Amino acid sequence: MDKIGKTEISWDELRGITAENGATPQTLEALDRHISRRKFLGHTTAVAALAGFGVGVETLLQNVFGRGLIPSAWAADAEKKVIPGKPDMKVYNDRPINGEFAPHLLDDDVTPSQRHFVRNNGLVPDRATNKDPQGWSLTIDGEVNRPLKLTLDDLRKMPAVTLPLLIECGGNGRGNFEPSVRGNPWDRGAVGCSAWTGVRLRDVLKMAELKSSAVYTGHYGEDPGLGNAAPFSRGVPIDKAMEEHTIIAYKMNGKDLEPLNGYPVRLVVPGWIGSCSQKWLSRIWIRDQVHDASKMKGFSYRVPAYPVTPGSKPAESDMVIATSWVIKSMITSPIASTQLKPGERIKARGHAWAGDNKVSEVLLSVDYGTTWKRATLRQPANKYAWYGFEADLGQAKKGYHEIWARAFDDKGDAQPFRQPWNPRGYLGNVIHRVPILVGV
Repeated sequence: MDKIGKTEISWDELRGITAENGATPQTLEALDRHISRRKFLGHTTAVAALAGFGVGVETLLQNVFGRGLIPSAWAADAEKKVIPGKPDMKVYNDRPINGEFAPHLLDDDVTPSQRHFVRNNGLVPDRATNKDPQGWSLTIDGEVNRPLKLTLDDLRKMPAVTLPLLIECGGNGRGNFEPSVRGNPWDRGAVGCSAWTGVRLRDVLKMAELKSSAVYTGHYGEDPGLGNAAPFSRGVPIDKAMEEHTIIAYKMNGKDLEPLNGYPVRLVVPGWIGSCSQKWLSRIWIRDQVHDASKMKGFSYRVPAYPVTPGSKPAESDMVIATSWVIKSMITSPIASTQLKPGERIKARGHAWAGDNKVSEVLLSVDYGTTWKRATLRQPANKYAWYGFEADLGQAKKGYHEIWARAFDDKGDAQPFRQPWNPRGYLGNVIHRVPILVGV
């Protein structure tokens, strides 16, 4: 049991230890199915304590995890996690910090900074924690004729734009995949539409004078990796980098960026999965090929090029880079399990968005999809902000009901009733269902 005593332990090591201590294939499957989705996995001391319950690994796995439960001590520990500056955030792990907000807390057209989700792959840089911009600079190099090194003052002197732009984690909705997949079990709240102020990335790239060989960007930040992990780095095609809504942001809702959301400077690449929007930005490397950092390869932020059988593992050669988000909606009111009296009006509202496309309509149902009502759709403030929708769904009848929301885009695509599956749980967009109780 020497390995258990380590202060940190990887997923593969944990699984190996349980196998070494007599776990059956059935309980190893339970471990995969249940532990991999639990937020306390990020708390390495809790994971390392697996063998410390005094009943044996096999007994613990079979009688607790095998029933889909977790030790109550671990659950209580997880509930105590509070991240400064992010009250009410559901925290999945704190090293690195990852957390989301319940849909009813995301009702605002412009997401308050304290309710913008956090998705980190590494640690928060000291510069961000201390809000100390001294010595920061942004390098633009690679396939350019004029390499640049810009300070924060340089950026602030350039023409600025302020736009509400939506950022959504590529794994948002992962918790709704069946069979379950590893990773943070995001429900629907790893998304936000804050107002970002900065300079258009294309203005900076024009200053650097892109060469004709420039085809892709590679982004780097100041966030330290965990252990021996390579620096987190992703990129986008030059066409997306030059799109007018892609910005280098230094303010969030009129103030300096929050430490957890990228201070002092980040990219905002709206409409595409959130990992493109590099936080704590320090370098943009212009490439003559598709960026090939580790988080651009294999199964990282990649999806199958065709529908796959749930639970299967396609060949890496059949995986493609995840880019634009798909059509999606979220009910922000009423809150789940709201109690109404018979005869009260059922009123619903929320947001819808569609990546690079436009939302064409949102339909709502309170009878399990038997009938649908078209919601009133509010146009976004600008492209890549979310749409608002609302509807009066009639008088409440006694019993258990669900409000269903299903959005459609201008290309004819709609949210599915059952979540299409992929190995890493990316681009989840199954219809949103909110339960309500009437007179019970």
